[in-house]
Amino acid sequence: MFKSVLFWKITTLLGLMILMMIPVGMLMDVVQERSGYRQSVVGQVSESTSRAQRILGPVIVIPYTLREEKKNEKGEIKIETSRYQRFVLPESLVVNGRPNVEIRKLGIYQTQVYQGPLDFQVKFGQPDLEDLQHSNITVGQPFLMLSLSDSRGIKSISALNGIQQQAKFEPGTLVSGLSQGIHAPLALASLQKEGLTADFTLNLAGTSSLSLVPVGRSSELLLQSNWPHPNFLGNFLPDERKVTDKGFSARWRSTWFANNINSAFMYDNGIMEEEKLPTFTTSLIEPVDHYQLTERAVKYAVLFLGLTFMAFFLFETLTGLRVHPIQYLLVGAALVLFYLILLAFSEHLGFDVAYLLASVACSGLIAFYLSAVLRGMRRGMLFAASLLLLYGILYMLLQSEDNALVLGSVLLFGVLAGIMLLTRKLDWYQVADPARLKGNIAEPETAETPASNGESRFRLWK
Repeated sequence: MFKSVLFWKITTLLGLMILMMIPVGMLMDVVQERSGYRQSVVGQVSESTSRAQRILGPVIVIPYTLREEKKNEKGEIKIETSRYQRFVLPESLVVNGRPNVEIRKLGIYQTQVYQGPLDFQVKFGQPDLEDLQHSNITVGQPFLMLSLSDSRGIKSISALNGIQQQAKFEPGTLVSGLSQGIHAPLALASLQKEGLTADFTLNLAGTSSLSLVPVGRSSELLLQSNWPHPNFLGNFLPDERKVTDKGFSARWRSTWFANNINSAFMYDNGIMEEEKLPTFTTSLIEPVDHYQLTERAVKYAVLFLGLTFMAFFLFETLTGLRVHPIQYLLVGAALVLFYLILLAFSEHLGFDVAYLLASVACSGLIAFYLSAVLRGMRRGMLFAASLLLLYGILYMLLQSEDNALVLGSVLLFGVLAGIMLLTRKLDWYQVADPARLKGNIAEPETAETPASNGESRFRLWK
């Protein structure tokens, strides 16, 4: 086996493939590095404006103080004071938002920032405060609280209407663990009635995503935006959604039967695991940017190199024209350079234009080179056309991730079928026989020197 020319030829090809994985791995590092630069730009814009917004509320908070007499170790009676807050969740919560997305650039990188009004309409039931009507309990001033993940995004807010006419919002939530947000002081007497309603408008800015915790017994969120690439995340998908080139609209609905949020507010010593509360969430960034597409394209580099080297190997075997390992490496370098060109130009021209430019440039270079290597313009153009076809298939794989497995399977099946068809009458023992090496180094066949008896002549590497 080790004296077989075919064995060493295949071994050399495998070695070349492994060698080409070095620049492919370096390319993957470059893509991740450039993507990291972009993420740092997103972070800088977020720090300059506001981060992703997560809204909790509005809820009514009723603070109270409990005084208890306790004996110490000496038998002395001392009065201990404890402070608690009771949360009153709304019976219904309706939020109507119209965030407008704008592009912010920093150098060659860009990110998305949204800003727009959020109209809150909320209805509360009459709070049950009978258990707080004791001599050792002092009820403080209640307030309406709305928590945000980044209060820098508050551009403006209207007065609170309904529960207490023209109540003004103040900074802070006054709730432990929820440092950022707003609150509106309420009179205790204003809560002693049924059908408490309130409405206000919050003009909010943020980046990346917008989330709402559905605290109402029945909650509804309606969003309308000019961003055509929403990504619906969170714990609930919208019940209704419509996405067009001009923007999207979506509507979420949920109740306590589905989210069990009321159980997180059952205790008066704070909100239980606030970060784990379910949300209505939409992402307002590019769902798949050109770095992700380029990274996915690089993962197919092994397939491209393997198919190209296999095509050269079959061409050698079937025609008797030798291709030197250095020529394999040069063509492989051109294939790897495609991904670097794609990455570089996609940062300036967008992925689609950069993909077209890189595929045409690399295919043209390979066609020019192979026209000399394979001793014929027609052969070089045929390889370039096949390569362009592969680039077209790769583009479809990148754009249709759901069908990537189907397309990839069909491609591999077609390649295998083509190889089997071309080599179905080939005598591999004859190709691998080292004793026939001298007879197989003749000049390539031409029209004037046909192969005797219809048999192909094989020229192998020395």
